[in-house]
Amino acid sequence: MSGGTGLKIIFVCQGNIIRSPLAENLFRQMVDDRGMADKYSLSSAGTSAYHVGEPPDRRMRQVASEKGFQYGRRSRQFRRKDLDHFDLIIAMDSDNRRLLDVWAAGEKKASKIHMMREYDPLGSPELDVPDPYYGGIDGFETTFEIVKRSCQGLLEALEGEDN
Repeated sequence: MSGGTGLKIIFVCQGNIIRSPLAENLFRQMVDDRGMADKYSLSSAGTSAYHVGEPPDRRMRQVASEKGFQYGRRSRQFRRKDLDHFDLIIAMDSDNRRLLDVWAAGEKKASKIHMMREYDPLGSPELDVPDPYYGGIDGFETTFEIVKRSCQGLLEALEGEDN
C-alpha cells in the first residue's frame, strides 16, 4: 500500500495481476498529476491466491507502457482485515463483488464495496471490467481504456466534479 494518509481505496480483481493493479496505478498517476497524492492511500489485491507474489501481467505492462503509464508491484491476496482497513473497496467484476459481499455480509462494511464501472461514463454498475487474461492484446487495450475512464470518473465523483 502506498500514497497519502487520506481516503483509503483498494481495487480488487481475481488475481491482482491485470485489472486491479492497473486501476491502482492509473488512479495514483491521476491524483499525483493533480497534486493530490496526500488525499488518497491506494492499494490493490486479488480474491484468489493464484498469482500471489507475481508481477503484473506482461501484456498489460506492455499496453500501459505504450500509453505512457509504468507500474510494477507484486500481487497480493485480499484479506478480510482489508474490509476494516479500507474506506472504499472497488471490485472489477460481479464475481469478485459477490465474494466481497459474502465476506462483508451482515456488516456495515458491505456499503464500502462498489463496482468499478459505476464510475465509467460509458458503463453502468452492472457491467464488469472484462478480464483479458485468455485473449489477445486487443482485450488488454479495451480493458485499459475502460479502467482509465472509470478511474477518471471515480476521481471526479470523489472530488465533486461535474465533468
